[in-house]
Amino acid sequence: MQEVPPRFRVLIADDDCVIANTLSQILRLNGYETETVSSGEEAVATAAKRKPDILITDVVMGGITGIEAAIRILEFIPACLVILISGQANTADHLPGAWRKGHQLEILPKPVHPKVLLERIAAFAAEQALAKAQCDLSAATRC
Repeated sequence: MQEVPPRFRVLIADDDCVIANTLSQILRLNGYETETVSSGEEAVATAAKRKPDILITDVVMGGITGIEAAIRILEFIPACLVILISGQANTADHLPGAWRKGHQLEILPKPVHPKVLLERIAAFAAEQALAKAQCDLSAATRC
């Protein structure tokens, strides 16, 4: 099991509760705090309250898409890692709108292998730890 800072929070949005709960269980077993929601609207509202470090969202759900939810969340949590997942081949058609807004998003196909997901999250966690260490070092050298 990887060591993860306790404040590292993951929000999972998927209208398929089996997928959301399975992802949540995998991440919890690896030390992450998780919360699941079943729509893009719920993801935006929950993110505003909980401020997740990572958003894992299905692209196609009832209401707003996972991409639209991600864009809205990135407006108030710009450092949030967004992992988009989809079981539908045509969801890549939704990405150019996000790219035009400056968001470099990509979609992982369902089912996402847990190893792939955990590697992406671990890489993000390492980047965050490095950025914090550099910030701390910079602050210490100013004294």
